[in-house]
Amino acid sequence: MRSEWISRLNYGTLKGPCRINVPLFNKVLNPRTATATRWISDFAALFVPRRCAGCDTTLLRFEECLCLGCEEELPRTRFHEDPANRVEQLFWGKVQLEAASALLHFARTGMVQHMLHRIKYQQDRETGLFLGKLMGEELKASPRFATVDTLLAVPLHRKKERVRGYNQAQLLVDGMRAVWPLPSVGKELMRVVRTPTQTKRGRLDRWLNVKEAFHLPDPEALRGKHVLIVDDVVTTGATIEGCVHALRAVPDLRVSLFTAACA
Repeated sequence: MRSEWISRLNYGTLKGPCRINVPLFNKVLNPRTATATRWISDFAALFVPRRCAGCDTTLLRFEECLCLGCEEELPRTRFHEDPANRVEQLFWGKVQLEAASALLHFARTGMVQHMLHRIKYQQDRETGLFLGKLMGEELKASPRFATVDTLLAVPLHRKKERVRGYNQAQLLVDGMRAVWPLPSVGKELMRVVRTPTQTKRGRLDRWLNVKEAFHLPDPEALRGKHVLIVDDVVTTGATIEGCVHALRAVPDLRVSLFTAACA
C-alpha cells in the first residue's frame, strides 16, 4: 500500500484517482523535478487560483475544469440508446428527427446551470471545450448516432456573438470535433433575425419568436447528409424546430440533435 502511494509521486503524472496534491508533495520530497515554469505557475495560482466550473472550489493541477468530485457527480442522462427519451418526445408530431439526446440533466440551481452560465456570460471558453469533449466522447460510441456526417451549431445572431465574443454552441462543436473529428460541410447555419431572449416566454411565443430566424446559405452542400444539430440546452425545443424549419430545403437530409443539457 505504501509503495503504491509512493509510486504516484512522479511529478506531473497521476496514475490513478487521488485527491492528494501530488505536485506539492513532489516539490517537497524531490524539488529537483519541479521546473521553474511549474514553480511560477503554482506561485501565480496562489493569487489567481483555477476554480471548478461546477462548485467553484480551487482545482488541483491534474483537474481540468471540474474537480474530481463534480466530474463523478455529473448528472448524465444516459438517453442516447432510448428512442423514447424525454428529449425525443419534445419533437414528436412537430419535426422529424433521426435521434435526439442530451448529455446532462439541467437544474436551475445546480452544477450544470453554473457551468453553462460560466460559458455564456463569463467568457469561460475552456469549460465550453471541456464540455464539448465530454459530449463527443459520449456520442461517438452510440450506434444511433453512428451515421452522423457533420456537426451543426445552433447559431447566434452576429451582433449578439460580437458582444459575447463567441457562440457557445460552436464552442461545444469545437470540443466535440477534438475527440470526434467529423468534417465541416458547406456553409454554417445563420441566424438572420435577432430575437429577444427566450427565457421567460411560453412555448408558443418561443416558436413564433424563432420560426423565421434561421437561414441556410448553401443547402445543396448538405444533400443526402445526416446532420447533428448541437446546442447548449434544450427546454421547449422551439429553437431547434426553427433550425429544422430552415433545413427543410435540403434534399434527402436527415437531422439529429444533441445538447449539453436538457431542462
